[in-house]
Order: sequence, then structure tokens, then C-alpha cells
Amino acid sequence: MRRLFFLVLVLMLVGMSGWFIRSRAAVPGSKTVVEVAPARLDIQSGTARGQLPLYVSADWSKPLPDITRAVLVLHGILRDANVSYAGGLQALSAAGDMAGATLVIAPQFLTAADAAAHRLGAETLTWERDSWTGGGEAMAPAAISSFVAVDAILARLADTALFPNLKHVVVAGHSGGGQIVQRYAVVGKGESKLTERGVAVRYVVANPSSYVYFNDRRPQAEVSGGASCAEFNAWKYGFAAGLPAYVDQSTQTYAQRYAARDVIYLLGTKDTNPRHPALDKSCMAQAQGANRYARGHGYFDQLRAEFGAGLKHKLYDIADVGHAGPKMFASKCGLAALFDQPGCAAK
Repeated sequence: MRRLFFLVLVLMLVGMSGWFIRSRAAVPGSKTVVEVAPARLDIQSGTARGQLPLYVSADWSKPLPDITRAVLVLHGILRDANVSYAGGLQALSAAGDMAGATLVIAPQFLTAADAAAHRLGAETLTWERDSWTGGGEAMAPAAISSFVAVDAILARLADTALFPNLKHVVVAGHSGGGQIVQRYAVVGKGESKLTERGVAVRYVVANPSSYVYFNDRRPQAEVSGGASCAEFNAWKYGFAAGLPAYVDQSTQTYAQRYAARDVIYLLGTKDTNPRHPALDKSCMAQAQGANRYARGHGYFDQLRAEFGAGLKHKLYDIADVGHAGPKMFASKCGLAALFDQPGCAAK
């Protein structure tokens, strides 16, 4: 009888262990990354310092006078910068001569588990799973915002000694990368150093799960109006509460500046699965719409109603494409967004 009891107990524990492993594997971004970017960029914020891994298509430690365009491609919540980098290079190849001399950069926002798995040094910046999508501060070695990391990349590109002939910078991201790009386009500070020297900066936001709103109006008012969704307008979905230290201007200031910035939204017409495993299903995101395609159109429509002709944004529908970053960027409208290739009709 005792042996039977222990046998049943062991089987239960094995079953629970398997369930835990399967459940953890089902959470997007819970696995450690397969590959870590080889290059490093020193990031400093006050006295805090750390290193950000990234891919760069040329040695940018020395002058690159031939480079006229730089494209940053930010990964999603899987933190697979190798995939986003390859997608950027694929789009560059598809653009051909239209792209000119282009530098492709893909930063990587790792977790502590990633760093441990790849035995990275203590100086490597690591974040809590997907906190970087909203400008969250690194957990180690110092509390540095992911927005500060993007600032540092743009500051390197603004260095005339390294890039004397740079004319265009594009900051692009798909899915979770689209989330950080959209928020950075709202509050980011790195653009000013580039525009001061005449470099045009564009933000390309592709299929994100959610957006940061400037007011308390949402497409799904019944969700945002419920007591069970009290945080629908808190950061990273709005400006009502929980703002990171990086955010230091008024909501209205950010709204006016964002409307005037060059922003292009890329939305896959088949990115409509309300049960997609990587879709933000919180009530805060649900208040913005049922799926990514609906959320993007709802956000853009509200901006257009608010700012009218003052809105300098464009929206491109990518026909017959779902949640697939490389396909989005290599499409005709993706190439228009990244490299100004003609032949794409904007909404």
C-alpha cells in the first residue's frame, strides 16, 4: 500500500513538473535567447553605466563617410535580435539601389536569465522580461531606461566625425519592438541631436500589441470604463499614472510633438487573431481593440480626429500578411517606410 502511495505521488509530481515546463514554454519570451549580439555599446545615465549588446552591419567605431542612412530594427519580446537584424538586412537587399549606403543596427534587451545562460559579464544590461517595451529601467548592473539606450545609439549616429554624410535615420520595430518604437517616438530625446544637424528621423511602428494614448478615450469604451480595468490609462497605455523617470514633460507637450514627428504605422491585414500567444490580452490593451490590426486603426483614427492636418503620420496596410516582421518590412510599403521606395499608397 505504501509503495502504491509513493508511486502515485511520484507520478503526480512528474505530471506537475511537465505542466510547469509546458506552461513556462507557452509564455512568449520566457525562454533564453539562442544568440547574443556580438557588438557592445557603452551606455551611461548620470553615474550609472552598462553595456548594450547589438548587431551593426559595419564597424562604427571609425568614420563611415559613405553611410547616408541608418536603420535601427528593434526586436520583439522574444529578444531575438538576430532575427530582427536578418530581417533588416533582407529588407535592405530587397530595396537594392534605393537604399543607398545604409547601416543596419539591431540592439538587444536581454534578461538576467539570458546573461547567465550565455555567461555574459556583469556589465551587460539586463531587463525584466518585456519591461523595456515601455522604457523600463534595467535590473542590472544599473537602473538605465531602455529609452536611454536608444538615445545612446542616436547620439553615436549624430557624431559628425563618424557619420559626416548621414541624411536619414529610421527607428523601426515589429510587435514588442513596435511598442518601444511607438513610445520612444512620443517621449524620446535622441532625435534632437540629429535634427539639429539636418538629419531626418522617422519612426516605423509595425504590428504592436498596444499604444500609449494621450487621453482617456479608447475604442472599446466599455472595457476602459469598467472598475476592473482601473489602470487602462496608466503607463505604458496612457499618462495618468506610473510614468517612468525618463518622462519629464507634460502630456500635451508630448502629444503636439508626436503629431509633428515623421511616424509610419505598418499593419498586417491578417494580424487579427485575438488569441495570438504574444498578443497583450490585459484589459488595458483590450480597451484599445480586439486585435493588433483593429488597435492600430483605432489609434490612428483617434489621432487623425484630434490633430487633423497637423498630424504628420501615415498608415500603410500590408495586405495578406499576419504577425511576421520580415514580411512586413520587405513588403512594398515596408520598403517605402524604411527606404522611401515609391509605389505604396498611404491611408
